[in-house]
Amino acid sequence: MMALCIARTHRNLGYALISIFAIFSQAWAQAPVGLTVSSHDVTVLVNKTESFDVLVRDPFTQDFRITLIKQHDNMVDLDPMEFSIMAGSTQNQTILINGLKPGHLEVTAESQPNEKWVVEDIYLRITVANSEAIIYTSLIFGWIYFVAWSVSFYPQIWTNFKRKSVVGLNFDFVFLNIVGFTLYSIFNCGLYWVPGIQDEYFERYPRGLNPVMLNDVVFSLHAMFATCITIYQCFAYERAEQRVSKIASGLVGLFAAFVIISAGLAAGNVIHWLDFLYYCSYVKLTITIIKYVPQALMNYRRKSTVGWSIGNILLDFTGGTLSMLQMILNAYNYDDWVSIFGDPTKFGLGLFSVLFDIFFMLQHYVFYRNNPPYQPLPGDDNTNAESSMSPPQIISNSLNETF
Repeated sequence: MMALCIARTHRNLGYALISIFAIFSQAWAQAPVGLTVSSHDVTVLVNKTESFDVLVRDPFTQDFRITLIKQHDNMVDLDPMEFSIMAGSTQNQTILINGLKPGHLEVTAESQPNEKWVVEDIYLRITVANSEAIIYTSLIFGWIYFVAWSVSFYPQIWTNFKRKSVVGLNFDFVFLNIVGFTLYSIFNCGLYWVPGIQDEYFERYPRGLNPVMLNDVVFSLHAMFATCITIYQCFAYERAEQRVSKIASGLVGLFAAFVIISAGLAAGNVIHWLDFLYYCSYVKLTITIIKYVPQALMNYRRKSTVGWSIGNILLDFTGGTLSMLQMILNAYNYDDWVSIFGDPTKFGLGLFSVLFDIFFMLQHYVFYRNNPPYQPLPGDDNTNAESSMSPPQIISNSLNETF
């Protein structure tokens, strides 16, 4: 009798579980599906017209009245602003966008009867631009400065290879560079490839765009690769008594401690991994500000730029200048000056780098133009064969150092 009761209990429990599963399956299958749009991002020119469609994914069982809501009233006209989706209808609704004033705005919607699921996927990021020519010019500038910055590592590598010497290249600069680009790569790869971090980003910015694109990932990884080649040359070629300074080692130690502590906090769920990536990017920005100082001081002490490739500087200057010009063009085209003056970090860093590039060009072409290869530092005088060159050799070598 006891065994029979147990068997019946198990059978009833099985029926109950099957019933619950069937109920949830039916509820899932009948989950309401709302409206969506043909594109979440639209660009329109001032006094021009573009369009998008509101798409009916599944017919509704009742009529709905949809009202579009503009973030800013004076940037675009939407026609129509209100429309109806009838019960059982599968007909999509086309919306015309007429650009009035440059800028960025977001369009959302509400429904009557008020059902959030009906309109939760109706949102648009609309960009209104002054000129299509500026859009393409900005795009061309972007590709040119991407190439210029990517190639800028190789003049120094070639100079080192040609001389079989890294005397004149400051090791602090190289050391800070590899740390900075490693952290920049961590930031880019994390946001571009790790789904969990992407989920954190979109949870924080539900209607945002991933700020990292493939070219950002490629650039940062390539920069690491090129810097590693330079580091190898620092070990393989003549370097006199040059080494990483205690100041640079101390700074990198502080940066490493900060990154390790941040990673531990993220692993312990005290902060989000997204915040950890942001902290890595802040360290990279700090390194960008300070990394040129050791090389500039070294050139000043040696009264020479021999060993420090001016080709690197010319390409970096080209990239930095075009990057800032692109920001200015975009600010004008989209009336978005707040992106420069409201958050000046990116523009300020670009300007800071360009100013250092100008200073290096002055050192190379003006201040130390007619100097001998260099004024020896302690430990250099018996290790660099250039100090014993004849004047014609000195002139020839100095000309070759242009790139």
